[in-house]
This record gives sequence, structure tokens and C-alpha cells, in this order.
Amino acid sequence: MDIGGTKTHLAVGTGGTSVTAERVVRSSSWRSGSAELDAAALRELTVRWLGDEALSWPTAVGAHGCDTTEQCDALAAALAQHFTGPLQVVNDAELMPPAMDVTDGIGVVCGTGSIATARDAEHRLVTAGGWGSLLGDEGSAAGLVREAVRAVLGSLDRGAPLDPLGEHLVRAFEVAAPTDLSPLMSSDNSAAAWGSRVPAVFAAADAGSDMAAAVIQEGGEQLAVLVDRLAARGIVRTHLVAGGTVIRTQRRLREAFVTTLRRNHPHLDVRILDRPPVLGALALASRPTPAGGLPPGPTPSGSSPAGDVPPTSSRTTPSPSTTLPLRTAHQEVIP
Repeated sequence: MDIGGTKTHLAVGTGGTSVTAERVVRSSSWRSGSAELDAAALRELTVRWLGDEALSWPTAVGAHGCDTTEQCDALAAALAQHFTGPLQVVNDAELMPPAMDVTDGIGVVCGTGSIATARDAEHRLVTAGGWGSLLGDEGSAAGLVREAVRAVLGSLDRGAPLDPLGEHLVRAFEVAAPTDLSPLMSSDNSAAAWGSRVPAVFAAADAGSDMAAAVIQEGGEQLAVLVDRLAARGIVRTHLVAGGTVIRTQRRLREAFVTTLRRNHPHLDVRILDRPPVLGALALASRPTPAGGLPPGPTPSGSSPAGDVPPTSSRTTPSPSTTLPLRTAHQEVIP
């Protein structure tokens, strides 16, 4: 199960390499924020779709909002009241490495929001970022829109003429003037509402806006800083897998992110996820479950010496006998 802030992707398969059935629902249709209520809702979704026997199957869950070991453990304990098979609960960013067949790596999500994750030598979750659209989510859809509006309003304070970025944002938010952006964003300040306007930022950059290009460049650099923060806490890895609609589809942001990582962490093998993150959950479910229900920790060679998307289109649920074709893995090369 890949539980994102916008959608929940349920899949049945073997070993993280094949999916025999899948279903996508909006997370808001069942998620309440209570571990106990969410566990009961996931049981209902599972039984209604696959029957009671599915409750005994090995299951892995990557959940947006499970940002500490304690939060992961709380959801795992609640799920264990309903699911009888081997069970693992991790942050949704932790699905990125196993989805690309990487067993020891940093996972980064950059979609509606952003976060970087890894496990320490004691298998405890370590995160950087993920503080939400008001305070963080660097480089994400919501974060880029926030910084773009700040840049436009700052230019107005300096008496500069309206940049194309401002024109694109005015159209995207359907307001009469750029001065209307602040009250509208303050009244409707959800990450989804802000993030849905991010195409305007990239369109402005493509139209020649230096201001938009600078916002995107800084967003990519700040996203890479999350990896610096993990390193400062003793999290050093040789592999990083980044996923999410924004980082996957937007070249300018991706290049800024990867270039900064290569400058600051030249040893790091950076890959961009090219497949559904739920494959990472299937890969985790196929592995032996360690004590405590946590995923396998870092190997000695990779350990430190110290120790959203915007909503997707609807998809058709295949019958359990249907095998879904998957793309071949590849590392996206950034010139």
C-alpha cells in the first residue's frame, strides 16, 4: 500500500517486480488521521476488494505522515488488530529505493510536498523536511508556488513591473491582480490548493521569466539540502532514489536537484523513480520482516562511520488475473 497525501495505491503482486491487481482511491475518502480509524478503514478497503483471506498476506505500507518511528509503529500496531500476516509500516518516501531494487538508500519524495528519509543503524526512521507547505516542503509543488508568489510580491514592493511569473500566477489563481494572491493563498492554504497551480511556475520559466527560473533553481537546491541535513546526522549512503510527479516530470527542477547533489555528495548514485512507488511496498512485503516490523537497516558498506501529487487521473482496476506490464528499470541521466 502506498498511502500518499492525495491518493492511496493498493497493489497485489510478487517480489516488487509484477503487479497482478491494483486499485487507486483518494486518500481523503477514507483517511481520518487516527491510526485506529485508518487501520479499520484499510481493512474495509482490503476485504471489500480482495476478501478476508487478503488480511493474512504479507503486507507493507508506505504512509504519508508517518514521519517518526513512533508514528510508523502506532499505525503498525493498529493494523495488526486487523491484519494477521507479516506487516511493515514505513514512511511513503521509504518506498522509493526498494521500488528501484535498491536495498540501502535515501528516499526522497518531491510531489505535492517533499521529504527525505533513511533508517539509522538501529533501524529508526530519520527524516529531513516534510514540514508542510506553510513552513517547508522545499522544491515541492506547494513549496514552489509559495516561493513564486513571495517573489512576485517582493518585486511589487520594489516597484518593479509585473514579471511574466506574476501574470501566469494571476491567471492560475483566477484573480484580478497580483495583490489578490496573498489573501487568496491565506484563506485557502492547503498544500493541494497551492500545488495545483505549480504548472504556472514552470510555464512562466519556459516563457522566459528569469524570476520563475530562479525560483525553480532555488527549489531544486533546497531540496538537495535535505540530504545535507541527513548527512549531518550521520546518514551517509551510496544510493538515493527520488520520486514524485514534480521531480520526475520537471527537467529544470530535476537538474538543479541532481547538480547540487553531485557537487555536495559526489559519491552518491542518484536515480529518479520511473515506476509506481507501490512496487517498493511489494518489494518490502516480499522480504523477511525484522523485529519491530521495520524494514532492513543499512548494510555496513552503506552506513555512516558514526552510526503529492497533484491528483492523478482515474485508473481502471484490473481483475486479479490480469498481469500489468512494468517498465524496465533505468537510471535517468542528467546531462
